[in-house]
Amino acid sequence: MFRILSKEKLSANIFCMVVEAPRVAANAMPGQFLIVRVDEDGERIPLTICDYDKEKGTVEIVFQPIGSETLRMSLLEAGDSFHDVVGPLGRPSELTEKDPEELKKMKIVYVAGGVGTAPVYPQLKWLKEHGVLADAIEGAKSKDIVIMEDKMKSVAGNLYVTTDDGSYGRSGMVTKVIQDLYDEGKRYDLCVAIGPMIMMKFVCKLTKQLGIPTIVSMNPIMVDGTGMCGACRLIVGNEVKFACVDGPEFDGHEVDFDQAMQRMKLYKTEEGRAMLEAQEAETHHGGCGMCQ
Repeated sequence: MFRILSKEKLSANIFCMVVEAPRVAANAMPGQFLIVRVDEDGERIPLTICDYDKEKGTVEIVFQPIGSETLRMSLLEAGDSFHDVVGPLGRPSELTEKDPEELKKMKIVYVAGGVGTAPVYPQLKWLKEHGVLADAIEGAKSKDIVIMEDKMKSVAGNLYVTTDDGSYGRSGMVTKVIQDLYDEGKRYDLCVAIGPMIMMKFVCKLTKQLGIPTIVSMNPIMVDGTGMCGACRLIVGNEVKFACVDGPEFDGHEVDFDQAMQRMKLYKTEEGRAMLEAQEAETHHGGCGMCQ
């Protein structure tokens, strides 16, 4: 059992929990995710790791209830426990594999949309711990669902908060802020975008025009988290990839977002899953990622 040490309501429908999971915390890196189960009969829920403390043996998760299982999660309180916490899964952010001295020479901007702010935070934190300050753009529909602003400010070089309705910070979507910063003379060597699929698609469309290499995290399409279910199958540069074992990060300019979004819609129904399995044949499942 994995005890919940604390629970915080970040907005009307977004929650943060600190969970006791020593082995996960000991091996976690920015960009990775874990899978939780509320109880023995519960569904597997993939969640990105928002933060981790190797000394205390804890991991922090941020989630938004969007179905029955995540709703059950939201009803748990400090002192309750998860039946399972499995991880860390997926590959760490590719920036963690680069020489920090080389990263210091780069101008990097992170784009976080909604709950995508949670997985952006540990990457910014890791960079700052290694002497690298990256800018960040945090977007939300309105002021009441802007999350983790103070924590983001503490690790970003500059934080630009924007809301779709103009109720807080800058006005407009994150793509408008990217364009505005470019027009103001800001030049970036790399963009990392994490958030809703549609947001990442249009960020990549713009950054391609502006000539900014872009990494995206394909966490939004995960279900099983081990490659067995085939849910996170996507096309990257005309190759079949699986977000959970090959990613979750990919070259955003190579991702076929239209195919991924259409596939997500089909995968939600039993009939759609059967059709995809028939169409995709042996490429439908990614396997566990360990055996060839």
